Amino acid sequence: MHSEVSVSADRNQEFRVDLEGADAMPQDEARRWLDDEFIRLECEPLRASGKVLLADKVLAVARAAEHGLLSDAEWLKSFARATNGALAKPVVRIDLQAMAISY
Repeated sequence: MHSEVSVSADRNQEFRVDLEGADAMPQDEARRWLDDEFIRLECEPLRASGKVLLADKVLAVARAAEHGLLSDAEWLKSFARATNGALAKPVVRIDLQAMAISY
């Protein structure tokens, strides 16, 4: 099955990782990786309630990584594997301008 994660940072910049041949992280490891990056990158909850949904965490980490880490191929592949594993979706598209995820 085809698997990929793409992040649209702006109209002219898209980061895409084809996960063909790369395993998704196991869900517990993926959640832990996203939690660690959320804290390391000093992300803020997107909701006023302070509740952080898994999709919100993916968006927040991607937004925090927009200026630097997204262009780091190794970090981007880890992010894609974690996103794929945590959300359990083969194709994930992240739009940072709209702050939306589609599957």
